[in-house]
Amino acid sequence: LQKELLKYKQEARNLQGIKITSPQDALQQRLIQQDAAVLQLKQELLRANMDKEELHNQNVDLQRKVEERNRLLAEYKKELCQKDRHLQQHQTKLDEMLRQLSEASYQQVDLERELEHKEALLAHCMKREAEE
Repeated sequence: LQKELLKYKQEARNLQGIKITSPQDALQQRLIQQDAAVLQLKQELLRANMDKEELHNQNVDLQRKVEERNRLLAEYKKELCQKDRHLQQHQTKLDEMLRQLSEASYQQVDLERELEHKEALLAHCMKREAEE
């Protein structure tokens, strides 16, 4: 009966995909599984380290680009300040010229009035001389 029971147990295990192994075979099977798991973890660690290195390189590249853009921005700001100073200087010169032009215009108006007044005096003198 025991032999038959053992036989049926063997068949049941075979049907379920479980084979009877010695303790050494089971231990070796377990070591193989652990080695496979360790290998898989090492591969995942390697991938993670490669991803980390790639991200680090991207970060360095982005920092370099940011520094370059900051340098360009500083140059543009410097140029803008210089152009603002030049513009302010030209505005000051323009204001001075407009003031001088305004003064010249007032002087021209005064000279034209004086000329008209003298022409009127001359005409009056000529008329008086013609009457005399």
